[in-house]
Amino acid sequence: MADHHGARVAQALARNLALALEECGWSVAELSRRSGASRLTIANVLQGEVWPDLLTIAGLEKALDVDLWPGRDV
Repeated sequence: MADHHGARVAQALARNLALALEECGWSVAELSRRSGASRLTIANVLQGEVWPDLLTIAGLEKALDVDLWPGRDV
């Protein structure tokens, strides 16, 4: 799976999200409250089970004040 560009992007986004949560010291529930994304969606993104849509990514980035999208170099 990791050989597919899309899979690498999803994995990098999940890593970025996990790091940002750790740095903030927030739980998934706290991020859900601040971003408007459901706890289940956030948990599934962290586990690599779903691809978040652009509005979800934007809401998470705004709440965390970080860029989660890994860019083209992944």
